[in-house]
Order: sequence, then structure tokens, then C-alpha cells
Amino acid sequence: MKTAAALTLLVLAVTPAVHAVEPVQAKAVNDGARDVNAAARAANAQARDRNGPARRAAEARAAGLAAAPGAAAAVAPASAASAAAVPASAVSASAAAPKRVLCKGTIYLTFDTGSQSQAELIADTLSRHKIKATFFLANEKTVRGDYSLDPSWSAYWKARVAEGHAIGSHTFDHAVYAKDGADGKIVVKPGFGDSAGKQISLTSKQYCEQIQRVDQRFVELTGKHLDPIWRAPAGRTSPRLLEMGQACGYAHVGWSPAGFSGDELSSSAYPNDVLLKKSLRDLRGGDIVLIHMGIWSRKDAWAPANLEPLISGLEQKDMCFATLREHPDYLSKFKK
Repeated sequence: MKTAAALTLLVLAVTPAVHAVEPVQAKAVNDGARDVNAAARAANAQARDRNGPARRAAEARAAGLAAAPGAAAAVAPASAASAAAVPASAVSASAAAPKRVLCKGTIYLTFDTGSQSQAELIADTLSRHKIKATFFLANEKTVRGDYSLDPSWSAYWKARVAEGHAIGSHTFDHAVYAKDGADGKIVVKPGFGDSAGKQISLTSKQYCEQIQRVDQRFVELTGKHLDPIWRAPAGRTSPRLLEMGQACGYAHVGWSPAGFSGDELSSSAYPNDVLLKKSLRDLRGGDIVLIHMGIWSRKDAWAPANLEPLISGLEQKDMCFATLREHPDYLSKFKK
């Protein structure tokens, strides 16, 4: 790239002389300038070959596409060294070309069903920022008086599918793990359904049915299957429970320590502004963020005050967003 720049300066220095010499001399000078230009093009071509991956990642980001895993770190403009990785072709591009913004990292926003009081707000905010996220669904009672997997929610979930969001299972009855039971079973406490509020023992097959039942209902509502991922309600697991999910064909997804939004905590003890500052301070590229689509117990709802400034604040830090389909820990699962 230094060679190309030097050669380009040489061309600029030589060209004005063409107008001050005789025709024969001018021809010689022009021939020399063409040779210098050819050398400069060759040097630029070599630079493009060296920086091909960085260039493609930069163009993908500029086009609003999700980068491949690890690409964000490879092209992050955090230092002069990374800035030097920008291809020579980009440096010499026309001043009219749009400025390309590279990502310093990727954040994975995830939303669990809840009271659904924030469902429309979440959809509108993601759409406005052109962000794709991941949703985990259970059949939970909503502020409408229905349940989140009732036919009345069909249009909502169809729209999320059309927008390209990833969608996984949160177990049909929001069955919270309590402990490992006897004979290889697990004990759970469903939040909804016939056994709501009671502790029941489930075999591996029965727990798999809790996961798969969401997929079956989702197909009825949207005509599409879930992605092969699930999240245990309340994030409570054991090695046995995780093995059950894996045997069922689903990869479990938790969240990063910094990704705990705190939206299910008491709003008096944990005000929205405190939670927002913590998230903006602690979140780093690669983190998975947990947000609920409405929490019954929190008096001052998190999303209306925090979702927009959280996204905007992360964007100002040059963070990008993607679904868990692009997360390096789950790529192999989605390729199957």
C-alpha cells in the first residue's frame, strides 16, 4: 500500500510536465506515466488480495448484512493497526462514495415471552433500527387476557418470521427446573397449563415434548418450524436437563453475565437508569442479552425507558446486532 501511494504521488508530480514540453518529449513522459500507473494498479491489486477478507466484511457491514463469526473482531477499527487493514481501493475511492462503518463487535439481543405488554414496542424498535434478534417462546398468559401462542398471536409471530428473526422454544408451559429426580427424571414447576404451580416429575421424553410442543404450535400459527434452540425458563438447568434438550435435538442458550438486563427485578430497588448504565458499561462484543417481552411484577417496565437508548448507545459504540444463527457457538447447529 505504501508503494502504491508513492507511485500515485509520482504520477501527480510527472503529469503537469506534459503541457510544457515538445510533442516528442510529451509522448515519452506520457509513456512513463502509463508505466507508473500500471505499477500502481499492480500494487493496489496486491493490497486487495492481502485484505480480501477485511474488504468483504466491510462491504457486508456497509450493506447491512450479518458478518461471519469472528469477522467483527478481524475488521474492528479500534486502532491504527486495524485501520491500516482497509484496502487501498477504499482509500483511493471517489470522495462521493458513502462512508463505511465497521463493527467493533456483535451483540445478540434475545427476548423471552412474558406478559407481552412490550411485544409491539419491541417489534417496532427492532424494525426501526433494522435489527434482527432471537425470541424464545412459551405459552404464557398475556395482558390481553389470552396466551402468547394462541391463534390471536399468529399475525405477530408471522411478522417476526418474515423479518428474519430467529425463534426458539422456552418450553410450552414455562416449566422451571427444580431438581433432578429419581430414575433419571427431572422435577419441574410449570407456570401454566394443567399442572401450573405444582412440582411434577418428567422423563426425558416428556420434557422433550414440552420443548417440541412449542414447535408444533408455531407451525400451526406460522407454517414455519422453530430454530433448533431452546432456553430453560428462569435459566435454571442441570447437566441432566441439558442432556435431555440435546437428545431432543435442541441446543440450549443461556445469556452472558453482562447480558442480564435486570428487567425482572424490582424497579424500586433496580431503577431503569441504573440498569441501562450497567448494560452500556459492561456489554462487549459476543454477549447474549436477556430481555423479557413484559414482566407482570415490575411496576416501572424496563423496555419503554431502556430498549431504545440501549440499542442507540451500543450503535454509538460501533456495535452490530445479529441473531443466534450467526453466533459462533451455535453455527454448527444451524448448518445441520
